[in-house]
Amino acid sequence: MSKQIVISISTIGLLAGCATQPFTGDPSPAPIISKTNEPTAPTSKPAPVAIPITPPPPPRSPYPTAASEAEARQLLDKVIPQSVSQRSAWAQDMAQAFTALKLPYRADYFCATAAVIEQVSNWQAEPVVTGISQIVWREIEQRAGRYGVPLLAVQTALLIPSRDGRSYKARIDNLRTERELNALYEEMMERIPLVRDKLSMNNPIRTAGPMQVSIAFAQEHVRQKPYPYGRVDIRQETFTRRGGLYFGIAHLLEHPVSYSHMRYRFADFNAGHYSSRNAAFQLAVARLSGQPLQADGDLLRYQDGKPTAQASQTQQRLYPLANRLGLSRQDIDQDLTQEKRHSFEQTRLYQRVFSLADQSSQGKMAREVVPYIRLNSPKISRRLTTEWFTERVEGRYQRCLQRVNSYRQ
Repeated sequence: MSKQIVISISTIGLLAGCATQPFTGDPSPAPIISKTNEPTAPTSKPAPVAIPITPPPPPRSPYPTAASEAEARQLLDKVIPQSVSQRSAWAQDMAQAFTALKLPYRADYFCATAAVIEQVSNWQAEPVVTGISQIVWREIEQRAGRYGVPLLAVQTALLIPSRDGRSYKARIDNLRTERELNALYEEMMERIPLVRDKLSMNNPIRTAGPMQVSIAFAQEHVRQKPYPYGRVDIRQETFTRRGGLYFGIAHLLEHPVSYSHMRYRFADFNAGHYSSRNAAFQLAVARLSGQPLQADGDLLRYQDGKPTAQASQTQQRLYPLANRLGLSRQDIDQDLTQEKRHSFEQTRLYQRVFSLADQSSQGKMAREVVPYIRLNSPKISRRLTTEWFTERVEGRYQRCLQRVNSYRQ
């Protein structure tokens, strides 16, 4: 199976499945996306069962750790490049996010955050998307053709004045950021029935802010934990530096992992939580089954971000191994429902697969690998992968650590 992650442009605007490209440099792929495996025969899935475990404490860091938020801001002054404008405001918002999320003020955590910010937005609180208006017009034309709506009728409808006095056409022509496109979309859906009803539009903006965090992730996060800055519109908040950093840092660092290196968090930021662990699990399954298996980090088949009732290739490789694993197909399916949780590592399936795979390989197989996922977007002209994204961020991370160390010498 050759699976690709597609970052599409939906209807009139930018549909970033997760993150957009760096806006003054290389294109950057997406952190949270709907992935799809090949469809096969349907099977029923039991409800997810959480196994209560105590997450392991974070490994001891050889890098400086601040004791208070005030000290954290001082440490961030060493982390944030001197060329960044409004450095004190960035440091304040980052430190407050770490405080609210109860994350340690560690230099390596700060550098990991800084590396992602630099890669996806180049320290722009509201990143500029090059060519966004051309992308929007191209999608309008394609959508009109798909639904049999005369393009002239759509263009005429867009000539009416918008709330700020400009025509909608003029606003599209002058789009610069995703925040502007989001506001334009919401107004058009309210005021132009032709665009709303005939073109079957969905809100094109899925990610926002300096870390290009998924808006869906942010909205789910506040259902689990109160937003520390009060009752606000979360969609709008993700476009701000304060909100974009808070939710972006949460997505990068808040979930417990057993990784040996930060690079696997970077891969997960791009491909989804625990993708690096799950990709390693897929390689172990491939060894046991003797059949190739795409190490994409998705153990179940997904559509629109949700598991489907159709068996994934990972499940198809596991079912014939049921007797060797001492598990039923139902046991396998039930354990796989925890693939997006740290607790998956405590399941019988995970432990038995690796136990047999280690014996088969006459050595311990890797528990973490960067998943291979092809990234596509109208904004990306080169062949890019999650591995490319990971290595780019890793390079920035290492340079940040060197910057911090130079202050200590």
